[in-house]
Amino acid sequence: MESRGHSNPLLSFSSFVHQHCVRLGADLTTRLDDTRRALAQAHHNFLSPKHALAATPSLGSNHVAKSLIGTSVYTVSNSNNEFVLISDADGDKSIGLLCFRQEDAQAFLAQVRSSSRELRNKARVVPITLDQVYMLKVEGIAFRFLPDPVQIKNALELKPANKGGFDGVPVFQSELLVVKKKNKRYCPVYFSKEDIEQELSKVSRASRAPGASQQIVVGSLEDVLKKMEMSERSSGWEDLIFIPPGKSHSQHIQEITK
Repeated sequence: MESRGHSNPLLSFSSFVHQHCVRLGADLTTRLDDTRRALAQAHHNFLSPKHALAATPSLGSNHVAKSLIGTSVYTVSNSNNEFVLISDADGDKSIGLLCFRQEDAQAFLAQVRSSSRELRNKARVVPITLDQVYMLKVEGIAFRFLPDPVQIKNALELKPANKGGFDGVPVFQSELLVVKKKNKRYCPVYFSKEDIEQELSKVSRASRAPGASQQIVVGSLEDVLKKMEMSERSSGWEDLIFIPPGKSHSQHIQEITK
């Protein structure tokens, strides 16, 4: 999955909207349903998990996809439920644009309709979950994310050294929010700084583990996914679970473990 920080890709495609489309096959949901399996036990901060034993098998794409279940992004499709693609900045290849805010996808739709007479009355905004996006990426389909600018601002406030901008989709994590349920550990990762702050406000001082950091750690979704892909089981990376915006980690974990 590609990302060019928080620059607006809408500015780069005003003169062209490709009619090359990628069909969302009906078998996609069936295939993704097969990804459900138990999370392994371990725990660490998602930016620096402990090293795994060399003999331990690596995480598979299905495991990474499962950690993303429940979070939707938005794109534009035609009447056949096919992605409308745009050219990248160099014009070398076509990519799908995925927006974390629905209003940004609506702006994308308006640009598509003004640029293509054929799609003027056929294009529409559609949601797609990140686990589906990830599996399409595994199959070689390229995407660019358009992050929420509010979260870009929040990330830059947490990482003031990145004065030139934040590269990627910001995600937020805190050691205090790691939970254990049914002998499994879950390390929640949030797409919204406001959501993680709300969760931290519920953590009582008495329940905080000795030495646990209260700091909110920020990273990029793209980097975290790459590290998960390269990591081995029992490394700590398999504990990560991405929490959909607006949900608590307890609510989300309960939903996916039913």
